[in-house]
Amino acid sequence: MPATILHIKNMVCNRCIKAVQEELAGLGYTIKNIELGEVGLKETLAAKDLENIALVLSENGFELIDDRKSMIINRIKTLIIEYIHHDREKPDHMNLSEFLAKELAHDYSYLSNLFSSVEGITIEKYVIHQKVEKVKELLVYDELSLNEISFQLGYSSVQHLSTQFKKTTGLTPSHFKKIKNKKRSPLDKV
Repeated sequence: MPATILHIKNMVCNRCIKAVQEELAGLGYTIKNIELGEVGLKETLAAKDLENIALVLSENGFELIDDRKSMIINRIKTLIIEYIHHDREKPDHMNLSEFLAKELAHDYSYLSNLFSSVEGITIEKYVIHQKVEKVKELLVYDELSLNEISFQLGYSSVQHLSTQFKKTTGLTPSHFKKIKNKKRSPLDKV
């Protein structure tokens, strides 16, 4: 029996994987494989099955993606989130644009134009927003110095990190660290 691949928007963390896995198992489907943004089922699905799955997923903040361009954009977001937040191995010799082009088998200019036209921001701005969320997380944990955070996230200097952080949040990293009452944003809302 041929498998069905589902592409799911907002499935951006391990808890998301667990939630989707539990919901699909609860509906009686057999999961062949699951990763961020994608689930492989052993069953072939009818239109009614897809409607039921879409309903259950939407109740949990997820969304089935059914068109090719949306799938590519979702995959771009997933790759960036994995790259920044989930310690995905970063190729030494490849910058992010080359990495995305290789992973998605599309020219980066196509990916960039598609992302910008649908999302209303550039991939670069999306990356900055994700990095700032990671900086917030690391500042709240208070385990690394700003210099270590800067190095971990690939900034050229602490000043560069601080400038992007302030431009995005309106606060310096040290001020954010002091007040700690500014809530972090969920990754799927960045």
